[in-house]
Amino acid sequence: MSSAAAPAHPAPPWLAERLRAAGGAIPFRTYMQWALHDPEHGAYGSGRLQVGARGDFATSPSLGSDFAALLTPQIAQWLLQQPADQSLALVEAGPGEGDLALQLAQELTAGWPELAARTTLLLIEPNPGMAERQRARLNASPLRCRWLSFAQLSARPVHGVLLAHEVLDALAVERVQWDGVLWRRQQVALNQVDQAQPSLRLEPGEALQREELAQLEALGLLDPGLQRPAGWTTELHPEQGAWLQQAAAGLNSGVLLVIDYAHEAWRYYAPQRSNGTLMAYRQQQASPDPLQAPGHWDLTAHLCLESLERAAAAAGWECIGQRRQGEALLALGLAQRLHGLQHQAGAGLDALLTRREALLRLVDPHTLGDFRWAAFQRSSAGCATGSCLFMQDPPLA
Repeated sequence: MSSAAAPAHPAPPWLAERLRAAGGAIPFRTYMQWALHDPEHGAYGSGRLQVGARGDFATSPSLGSDFAALLTPQIAQWLLQQPADQSLALVEAGPGEGDLALQLAQELTAGWPELAARTTLLLIEPNPGMAERQRARLNASPLRCRWLSFAQLSARPVHGVLLAHEVLDALAVERVQWDGVLWRRQQVALNQVDQAQPSLRLEPGEALQREELAQLEALGLLDPGLQRPAGWTTELHPEQGAWLQQAAAGLNSGVLLVIDYAHEAWRYYAPQRSNGTLMAYRQQQASPDPLQAPGHWDLTAHLCLESLERAAAAAGWECIGQRRQGEALLALGLAQRLHGLQHQAGAGLDALLTRREALLRLVDPHTLGDFRWAAFQRSSAGCATGSCLFMQDPPLA
């Protein structure tokens, strides 16, 4: 979004004060970090955002327990590939409301009780407001639960599975803009024409440095060509590398499963995608404008698969497979689960129809079914090579 096209948005006092202290403008990456994760004012940091069908946005686990039931056999397989004499951990980073963690703990305990007895549920949640709600939700967990940071996890690495469901898309992105001559970092600036009510605007900032230009070269963007005119804007993902390194330091051996919206580079950086993938969400509404009511909207940007795989490899992860969510869930038996609804005795019609709709939403290629599942592994002596049930052909219904 160019600054000319962006509507004026009032700067809340806390943000106006910080912008003045920073000289009037900050990189978009800093703005996104503050708007999402500031402990007092951020949408996640304060615990203001609500996840779920009645919240600000819905996720696959918030639609019911079927998502976790389908995912658990894959997690159990990966846990069983770890050394038999080791305690195990199921780690979820950014657990949201705690729905998925609770459902997975229940499914693992019911289906693999001996495995569950060796497994601890570890939650990595940097935002205090979200962690408070998760603790209340996970009082019912049949697995032992602990909250900790990546630093604490890396001090005592575990064997197991690390799940990142809709986490990496909330890492702050660097927005970059072609001005017709140079690539520039987009920034958020304070417009103080009206001193009583300063507003926010997006504008081009400093030119990118050599290291950032090398990233653009790897993505085929260094020479934007005639198809990307002045004002063409997109995102880079500078925080992914550090996150993946922290994740690798926390696992002696095991599998990382990333589930998120993602595009191949040719789709992500296509000329017609002239404003990147950044979107804001609140109360089930989506908007391309990231400056409205900072700290009250979720901000999210898709992942670039090639950038993710390069960053993962640099952090010591080996990619073992990636697939769209719709294909993954069909391989794990969603069609059979859907078919079985008609044979459930005692269930009311309304409940069955609601569950059927939720199952179909999970694989809808226009919504949740277009998520990408990407699995990476770290191996040690005594561990089997990771394999993906979700990469197999779907069983017959």
